[in-house]
Amino acid sequence: MDIVIVDDAPIAIALLKKLVAQLPDCRPVPYTCAAEALAWCEGHDPDLVIVDYMMPEIDGIEFARRFRAMPDKGDTPILMVTAESDREIRHRALATGINDFLVKPFDQLELQARARNMLALCQSQKKLASRALLLADEVAKATVEIVAREHETLLCLGRAAEHRDPETHEHIMRMSNYSRLIAQRLGLPHHECELLLRASPLHDIGKIGTPDHILLKPAG
Repeated sequence: MDIVIVDDAPIAIALLKKLVAQLPDCRPVPYTCAAEALAWCEGHDPDLVIVDYMMPEIDGIEFARRFRAMPDKGDTPILMVTAESDREIRHRALATGINDFLVKPFDQLELQARARNMLALCQSQKKLASRALLLADEVAKATVEIVAREHETLLCLGRAAEHRDPETHEHIMRMSNYSRLIAQRLGLPHHECELLLRASPLHDIGKIGTPDHILLKPAG
């Protein structure tokens, strides 16, 4: 798991790198420049961001705002390290998307515990998202199969009606495709064109219940 560390103080970066490296399966990605950290985040998907509040040019709150504005970065946990205890600053940070705070000078065990908790939450969210995608894929596959079976049922019903009248034998597929082509030329939406393709074979379904002496009577 990648943990981005953003702090303009090299000493703080060195300490945070050491603490993050001690976490299982974690790789610190340190930056003393907030702009460079944001550039890296644009092309990567960090599992946690640890950012200092007091930094030149881009402070921790502005960093969080820009980070949250990136695609797919809405759920990545952000831990802000700050020496400020001002309630207004904390409110602004929370409104921007900061998830948790750590007050300087911080306890090393507390930082690791908070990081582990936030990483566990992040991993749970990713697993849920992956499961949701898997379920959506399974539903899509099942829907395709159901639609295919429904289409086959409609064709069978259409052919059953067609075979009662030898004058119209084997025209069902041509008529269905003509119906779709006409709908396309009329500018109907794609789903309506496909619906016409599937439903048009039933245009003679009434022939199934029509007595032979009426359906097959000689013309005259």
